[in-house]
Amino acid sequence: MATKVFIPRVESLANSGLDEIPPEYVRLESERDDRLGDAIEEEKKSDEGPQIPTIDIKGLDSDNEAVRKRCVEHLLDAAVNWGVMHIVGHGIPAELIDKLREVGTRFFDLPVEEKEKYANDQPSGMIQGYGSKLANSASGRLEWMDYFFHLMFPENQTDLSIWPHYPSDYVEVTKEFGKELRVMATKIFTLLSLGLGLPAEKLETEAGGMENILFQMKINYYPKCPQPNLALGVEAHTDVSHLTFIFHNNIPGLQVYYDGKWVTAKNVSDSIIVHIGDSLEILSNGLFKSVLHRGLVNKEKVRISWTIFAEPHKDNVLLRPLPELVSDASPPKFGPRTFAQHVRQKLFKIKDDESSPPAAAAADAAAK
Repeated sequence: MATKVFIPRVESLANSGLDEIPPEYVRLESERDDRLGDAIEEEKKSDEGPQIPTIDIKGLDSDNEAVRKRCVEHLLDAAVNWGVMHIVGHGIPAELIDKLREVGTRFFDLPVEEKEKYANDQPSGMIQGYGSKLANSASGRLEWMDYFFHLMFPENQTDLSIWPHYPSDYVEVTKEFGKELRVMATKIFTLLSLGLGLPAEKLETEAGGMENILFQMKINYYPKCPQPNLALGVEAHTDVSHLTFIFHNNIPGLQVYYDGKWVTAKNVSDSIIVHIGDSLEILSNGLFKSVLHRGLVNKEKVRISWTIFAEPHKDNVLLRPLPELVSDASPPKFGPRTFAQHVRQKLFKIKDDESSPPAAAAADAAAK
């Protein structure tokens, strides 16, 4: 029987009283730019310069055509130029978001030994559960973060035996949030589809529809870090998803790459951050921007973020530029591929007809 790989938990390292982070967490010199620093301090500096746009999507339901049109235009502009936006007016009750924060925080308040009962086993392909990232990237460095990862929606495809049993209302709250987020995702797909001049339902249908868009949730736990200028909670990457939804415990940390510079996301009240991912960039033939982003850490406060990846089924959805967006003047920028093939190409730099490690598609979501 294979021996389970031991992975040190960052929380345990942070609580050990160390003054310097272990060398495997120190980022390469090439990553240590002038915006890599304490997340709280970087957010204070971000008052000057460009800001991630804030879009109010409640206009989609307006009876006023001009209001609906402005809503479409604003979201389209953000998707094209930024690939990320703060979404307000999303319709998810603030009380439900607070409850999701509460149950996730209470789980991570458990002793590490209790959380280990939910540990995943990445080398064997069992990626759902409690974990810390393996050094499987080009840098060979580890990230200053532990996490809990599991499929959230559709309900008929989830495995509740993997979900936390504590607190007792974790399952109920998370299920309810998944239903609400699914409705919000349809609103985003609709607005983006209309922005491309397509029928309202076109983009979501091509993305996989109700049954073949999977919502994978990753709760990221970033302990206090004694050297935030040398570490990253999440290294720079783009998501493989169609859309990624993020909210947090009001501690900053997200940075996005815009116009050649790293921009630190501000806290916007009652917002959910939405990223454009690779899969939607492919469907849009590159019109939408899959945003490069990373996560900072800080010395003073624990940061927790809830990241939900809306991904196509690994084999059932063909990712290729939509025919309506391809012409002689705008030829296809991407070849056709399944989601699993795209992940293989991105993670392992191999051809479509070569084999890849088990559960590659899900492993990418767990890694990011």
